[in-house]
Amino acid sequence: MPEHRIAEYRIAELRRRMADENIDLFIINDPDSIYYFANFWNYLGMEFGRATLATIPLDGDPVLIAPAMETEMASTLTSVARVEPWSDGDGREWLDPLVAEIEAACAKTVALEWDKTHPLVLRALSDALPTLKLIDASRLTSAMRMVKTADEISIMRQAGQVATAMGDAGRNAIGAGVPEYEVALAVNAAGTRKAAELLGSSPETHMMSPNIFNLQILQSGHHTCMVHGRPTTREIQHGDPVYLCFCGIANFRQFKLGFDRQYFVGSVSDEMARTYETTIAAQAAALAEIRPGAIAEDINAAAEEVYLSAGFGPSYRTGRGIGYSYLEEPQLKRGDRTPLQAGMTFAVDGGITVPGAYGSRVGDSIVVTETGYEQLTVSPSGLTLL
Repeated sequence: MPEHRIAEYRIAELRRRMADENIDLFIINDPDSIYYFANFWNYLGMEFGRATLATIPLDGDPVLIAPAMETEMASTLTSVARVEPWSDGDGREWLDPLVAEIEAACAKTVALEWDKTHPLVLRALSDALPTLKLIDASRLTSAMRMVKTADEISIMRQAGQVATAMGDAGRNAIGAGVPEYEVALAVNAAGTRKAAELLGSSPETHMMSPNIFNLQILQSGHHTCMVHGRPTTREIQHGDPVYLCFCGIANFRQFKLGFDRQYFVGSVSDEMARTYETTIAAQAAALAEIRPGAIAEDINAAAEEVYLSAGFGPSYRTGRGIGYSYLEEPQLKRGDRTPLQAGMTFAVDGGITVPGAYGSRVGDSIVVTETGYEQLTVSPSGLTLL
C-alpha cells in the first residue's frame, strides 16, 4: 500500500479512538509520531528552536505546521494535504498557526503525547489558551504502534540486515592494536552501504538517506563496565572483551532496532567466560518465554532467575518495545503486566556488569509470532575469540 494511503488509514483510526475519548483535536510534536501520521522526516527540531507540529482534528483536514524554510521539503514528503509555514520573528511564530487550527476546530479538549511534547509547546499553549483542556492521550498512539503490520515487519527485517552488516564489519575490524574509533568507522561504512543497497531507487524512499547516524556505543577492556561508553582512541589489547552496541544506530526507513554483540581478543579468562555464558543463558531464557499471551514482566523474571542462580544480582530490564521509536511499549521489566501479541517487536537483552572490571552483554531484536518469535538480527552470539 502506498505510504500516503497508510497515513490516511492511521489518521482515520486515530480519529475513531479520539471520538471514543471525546477529543476534539490531537496535536503531535514528536518526530517519530509526525512521521507515523504525516510521512515527514529529516527536519531540524526543537533543539534548534524549530517547532514542527501536526494537528489532527476529529473533523476536518489534518495540517502540518512547519518552519518556512522546510516548506519545500515538507510539501514534497508529507501525505498531509495542507502545510502551514511559520517564520522566525513573525508574530508568535509557530504558535499563531497552531492556535488558529485549534480555534478552527472549535476544540475544547485537545490531546497530546505529554512526555513527547516539548515543554515550550505545552507552556505556550497553556499561556495562550488558559481555558483549553489539555490531556495526555499517549496511550492512544502507543496502542496503535504496539502491534506491527506485515509491511512494517518486512521493513524491520531489512533493518535487521543493516544491523547484521554493521555487526559483521565491526567483528572483522577488531584486533589487537586497533583503536576503538576505527572499529566504529568500519561499522558505519558497512551499515550505510547495506542500507543504500536495500533502499535502491524506489520512489517512496528516494529522499531517505542510507547514512548511519548517531554516535555508536562501543567499549573495550575494563571500559566495558561503563555500559554506554562511546568509541575512544584507546587501542584494543590482547585479552580484551570488546562490546559493540548498535541500538542507537541500527535505523532503516525510520525503524529502530536493538542489537548488541561482544567478542574477546585472543583469549578470555575463566571468570569472563562464565559471566558471558550467564549473559547468553539469561537472554535465551527470556526468549524461550516469548509467545502470544505471555506477560511482559514474566519474561524479565525468567532472565533474572538465571542471573540470581549464577550468583549475580538482577540486571536492567530484559527488553523494550521497538519500531518507529527507540523505546516503545510494552517493556520487558518488573511491573509491566502487558500480555504479548503476535506482531509486537522487541529488543531482548542479556547483561551483567562487574563494577570496575568488565561488562558482559548481548542483544537481539525479535517479532512475536503466533507460535513464538522470529529473530530480526540473525548473527552468532556465542563466546567468540578473535
